[in-house]
Amino acid sequence: MPEATPEFKRELREALAEMHVGRTFEFRRTFTDGDVAMFCSVTGDYNPYHQDAGFARDSWYGRPTIPGLLTGSMLTHIGGLLGFLATEMRFEYLAPVFVGDTISCTVTVTAKDEEKRRVECDASFTNEDGAKVLRASFAGFPGRIRLAR
Repeated sequence: MPEATPEFKRELREALAEMHVGRTFEFRRTFTDGDVAMFCSVTGDYNPYHQDAGFARDSWYGRPTIPGLLTGSMLTHIGGLLGFLATEMRFEYLAPVFVGDTISCTVTVTAKDEEKRRVECDASFTNEDGAKVLRASFAGFPGRIRLAR
């Protein structure tokens, strides 16, 4: 593999300097039937809780739910805008998300290791009613920040 350019290495140093503990980033989106169809098609997740309205109606949810990893994938929007290379992720699903729900994902930098050039973050996902639906944590290497607070 070729060596990274000096300019690229400089940009990574600058990105790490901007990632201070307590810094937050937020992304909000409303999930649609189309989102579910595309996600399930790409991943092969044909779980009847997500795809079968009759099955879901008879379940304790009463209607189809959004796949958990689709909700969790909101982290990739924030990470992509940060040029973040994740090395680990952890999810804890707290409540179902449904088509039409608007979810806010707030990411907070919780730790920074200058020597390893690594940061750790927590994420909280809430619906439009303020209910927490997902908690996550992840770690990795920041790139160039392109997302404002």
